[in-house]
Amino acid sequence: MPRILVADDDPIQLDLRRTVLEMNGYQVDTALSVASTLRLIQANPTDLVILDLRFPNDAGEADPEEGMALIRRLRELAFTGPIIVLSGWPEELYGRPEESMISRILLKPVKIQMLLDTVRALLTSPGGTPSDTRP
Repeated sequence: MPRILVADDDPIQLDLRRTVLEMNGYQVDTALSVASTLRLIQANPTDLVILDLRFPNDAGEADPEEGMALIRRLRELAFTGPIIVLSGWPEELYGRPEESMISRILLKPVKIQMLLDTVRALLTSPGGTPSDTRP
């Protein structure tokens, strides 16, 4: 059973995604912060990561730079699996070096079927990285 790590600072969205993925046969770990995401990725073998782009910065404000740093850190930790970014502001990622480090961007609010189809496709495709990350 594939293991998915879902990271989002919104506990309601996190629980919803966990429930949907578990109902579809995936083992799911969840993280509410950048720090807990990094701890979990180091502690558990993970096949795919789904993350929000905006996490609170030191001032408590939603900041896409926190998500960018998380993407870089995941790759520095040698996570080679697919990364899906969920964002209401995908243009914050376009053209940035981190865009080439992810597998797909899904625009929030993402439809459940689109999320499931994307997860399934990335877990079954060689390398898990399609050529076009944009929605």
